[in-house]
Amino acid sequence: MSTDPFRPFETNLDQDTALALLQEATAGADDGELFLERRKSEVISFDDGRIKTASFDASEGFGLRAVRGETAGYAHSTTIDEHALKRAVATARLAVGDGGGTMSAAPAGTNRKLYSDEDPMLQATFPAKIDLLREIDAFARALDPRVVQVSATIAASHQEVLILRPEGTLVTDTRPMSRLNISVIVEENGKRESGGMGGGGRAGLIGLIGRDSWEPVTREALRIALVNLDAEPAPAGVMDVVLGPGWPGILLHEAIGHGLEGDFNRKGSSAFAGLMGQQIAAKGVTVLDDGTIPDRRGSITVDDEGTPSAKNTLIEDGVLVGYMQDRQNARLMGVAPTGNGRRESYAHAPMPRMTNTYMLAGDTPPEALVADLKDGIYAVGFGGGQVDITNGKFVFSCTEAYRVRNGVVGAPVKGATLIGDGATALKKIRGIGNDLALDPGIGNCGKAGQWVPVGVGQPSLMIGGLTVGGAAAK
Repeated sequence: MSTDPFRPFETNLDQDTALALLQEATAGADDGELFLERRKSEVISFDDGRIKTASFDASEGFGLRAVRGETAGYAHSTTIDEHALKRAVATARLAVGDGGGTMSAAPAGTNRKLYSDEDPMLQATFPAKIDLLREIDAFARALDPRVVQVSATIAASHQEVLILRPEGTLVTDTRPMSRLNISVIVEENGKRESGGMGGGGRAGLIGLIGRDSWEPVTREALRIALVNLDAEPAPAGVMDVVLGPGWPGILLHEAIGHGLEGDFNRKGSSAFAGLMGQQIAAKGVTVLDDGTIPDRRGSITVDDEGTPSAKNTLIEDGVLVGYMQDRQNARLMGVAPTGNGRRESYAHAPMPRMTNTYMLAGDTPPEALVADLKDGIYAVGFGGGQVDITNGKFVFSCTEAYRVRNGVVGAPVKGATLIGDGATALKKIRGIGNDLALDPGIGNCGKAGQWVPVGVGQPSLMIGGLTVGGAAAK
């Protein structure tokens, strides 16, 4: 595996020639760029005492885009050379037609560096990674005799990006990523339950493979599994809910965040379209999308159009004040790009996407929120969820939740789902905790068939009148 930096303009393609061809593709266009990428990734998973997966993938290529109005022409290739680029020019050019556009100004430059350039895959040998996974397996089984299965996965990647713009600007970014996930299955009296935990970010494996890192993750996965082993069927009905801090922010991400992406609002398909400057949430609710947090999973020094990431306020004290924008939607809406133009790879065109989306803390201790819960659910962990962007309706499953009566946390419940819509839920927030936390670094977000890493976060929240789906009578 080569460790040489990705320098396609030295090894594959003359930069001046590439620029001339890019200018040909974008003549008379409003915008466009040549996006070049090399990505390497590795996944090693250990399941039930043996190696289940050991994979390594390496890919490189380019994507060429020309934008005119609402139309974008896009072509990509796994071959980086002049011949492939000329063919791409002919395709991308179709979107420009007769031209007449005015080229948008180049993104501002930045010297900021949010993460290391180092390849995390090179920070430990393959045998060392296998030994680590074996050690995690043995440790988890030794913690409790009820453990019957352990799964542990190490994943790491290294992405190198170059973005050449028609005016000659060249923007580069090197993005590391690493992640450790552990899941445990426990069994007692013929009943099985699972628990999982993980974490990571734009940093090396060193911080994940140390015992002081993976041991608490393993203990937490086991704790969740044992909680679910004792869980009762969740009640069903409309009730107040307290959400825990951190990862439960995934509900915020799905039910609200997607609805605040620029393309959905420009097209009028978001439940929040046309509401700029209006009170859309309870007072005290402030929501940010922040791609500038060092080493976080959702952070990017620059987005995939070359715009520096930013700390963007979306909702301020309950008032809608901003959308997340890429360059095309920003231009069409008459606003500035926000550094949210993201793409899965060179084979995909950019679109407005979230980075790290979170709600700011309030001033209420979380225990006070729970104490104020007369009859409801305390939801600490979340699994999968779905949302309809057009109306904001969501369904989320809880992986760890408790029944609360008269402010007292009772038995854990399983099978609980939270049902509602983002616009209504925002207005029903009755209390905001002082315990803002970000997720441990496990989020992926899908949109239009593209997946990108993201972060979420929130303080504890009291939300009134959510529909809880469950198998037991209230």
